[in-house]
Amino acid sequence: MAGILRAQLRSSPANGHSVFLPQLRKLVFEYSESWPSSANTRTFILNHVEQLAKANPHVEVVVRPRHHREPVVRGLYINNREKVIGLKEFEVTSIEKKVQLLLDSSGAKIKPLKRRTVESTTEAVRGIWSGMHAERPSL
Repeated sequence: MAGILRAQLRSSPANGHSVFLPQLRKLVFEYSESWPSSANTRTFILNHVEQLAKANPHVEVVVRPRHHREPVVRGLYINNREKVIGLKEFEVTSIEKKVQLLLDSSGAKIKPLKRRTVESTTEAVRGIWSGMHAERPSL
């Protein structure tokens, strides 16, 4: 008699009826201390990042100086994907919206909605042709 394998008793966590796993695991703010295009990003970091971290304890928030570069925010997801949004000269409210966009996103690759492949539930009238089904010509 075969016994129950331990591997079958484990369950992998997934979003569903009683469980929710946030997809975003890390937010990285990168900005320049001296560039004027980073001024609103610096204001956002000073006034809002602490509240953001308290409101989202599942997300690791990192603030990193990025000398002589434009400011960006990076979202790192549990599916090992990364989304980067440039914050050059954005207002503070726009930065909040972009951060919320990263928080709400799944990190999945964007799929085009147009030109989806057509899938039929019934067979074609002619059927599927294959060289294996064709009759061989007589010589």
